[in-house]
Amino acid sequence: MEAVVYEQILDERLAALEAARAWSPRVISKLESHIRSADDVALFRINPIRFAAEKNIAEAEAIDLFLHGAFLGLFEMDWLLLCSACSCVVESFGSLKGVRNQFHCAMCRADLEAALDDCIAVTFTVSPQIRPIAFHRPENLAAGDFAFAYKLTDEGLLPDGTPFVQVLKAWTAAISHLPPGTTRLEVNAQKGLLHAWAPDSDAGFDFRVDGEPSASPQTIRIRYLGNRCEPAEGMVAPGRIVFEIENATGQQGFLGVSAIPAEALPILEIPRLDFVPHLSGSRLLATQTFRDLFRSEAIRAVEGISVRDITLLFTDLKGSTDLYDRIGDLNALSLVQQHFERLREVTVRHGGAIIKTIGDAVMAAFVEPADAVRAALAMLQDMEAFNRQLPSREVILKIGIHRGAAIAVTLNEHLDYFGQTVNIAARVQSLSEAREICLTNEVLTAPGVQDILAPFAPKPTLAQLKGVHQQMPVFRVNAGNTSALR
Repeated sequence: MEAVVYEQILDERLAALEAARAWSPRVISKLESHIRSADDVALFRINPIRFAAEKNIAEAEAIDLFLHGAFLGLFEMDWLLLCSACSCVVESFGSLKGVRNQFHCAMCRADLEAALDDCIAVTFTVSPQIRPIAFHRPENLAAGDFAFAYKLTDEGLLPDGTPFVQVLKAWTAAISHLPPGTTRLEVNAQKGLLHAWAPDSDAGFDFRVDGEPSASPQTIRIRYLGNRCEPAEGMVAPGRIVFEIENATGQQGFLGVSAIPAEALPILEIPRLDFVPHLSGSRLLATQTFRDLFRSEAIRAVEGISVRDITLLFTDLKGSTDLYDRIGDLNALSLVQQHFERLREVTVRHGGAIIKTIGDAVMAAFVEPADAVRAALAMLQDMEAFNRQLPSREVILKIGIHRGAAIAVTLNEHLDYFGQTVNIAARVQSLSEAREICLTNEVLTAPGVQDILAPFAPKPTLAQLKGVHQQMPVFRVNAGNTSALR
């Protein structure tokens, strides 16, 4: 059936998207072509990182493309809680407000913990106002599409690179919605395990298949009770199995039955899958465009949401009090605001985001430590150029960088970070002198950082930071003359 596209709305919103910022050549046309010609699956929960690779677009630009697209109504943004063991989309939220640390995977019947950089992915689905697709009405999907395309993602990979959902689909011998009453599911079973599962409830059962093959069909009666099945386990002989499933809930249920060969059972013991590169919640929070366009986004979880690895950069101005005394409040404020704008531009250019300003100081976040270090060096270089335009060298930066775990929270109606990593990053910055970067060992030993800093020969010192029991190694980078960057 030919896709329905609401042309006028699409044209209006594409025009607004094109005007939103400067785009590389053909970026908008590639997106338009995708919206018009891709199948429904390709327009559902689009991974911007995968889209960038397939369309030969820079990752950062692709992320911006979908963020602006969501802001303008071309797409709906989805925050997904992913099970790391089975790649099930446990829950999907239209906003960060719904996301939380703790969740339960019905497929695995297990309680799990998520972090913004682990098990939380952000995707984009074409808006029904632009082009309706089958996945906008999941209640109308066939059982197989509901399970394997809507409730599971193909981005969770086994060690050999095969998507787990592909293997599960090959194993699945019967799958059905369960209306109230009795549903028959027939399976031809070999030695191994008959594993029944549901992606949105704990209902299921496990029957071991062993012994001599049965010449006649074996009928097994199962009561489906919504959150469980009775019996939940048993044994059958190889051969034809007929499950007569009585749905006693009065509501529609769901079951899939997978016939897992004995030799494949070790796959079920793999503790977690690898995931293809995707837009993590952590990366999105460290993306300036997200913070600019979606200012109302907030973390509702009282305890915040953990981030296992984030790099935080703090800057401050040397002698800012003297600056205000020398040139007056209005002139000094103008200089400080100009310096904020320049630091923001450098931060965004290097893949980070400004979290907040505190007085004359800036706090920025980066997913990759190497990007933070490049940004710090570029900030010093930019301030050097800025100062050449001034009567005297007025704006002198001091920078500190630290990397570690943190808690993402909403403070004063803004997305922020909390925890010891934040404290250490700020205190490392307080150690730095004029035109100097201080960074911790966690940053220095990150991939690529030592190569970046090789021209500057970082000097190791030990520092006793307030609130930290033991002395910490801190490395001083004197980048007062940034000619080494040219």
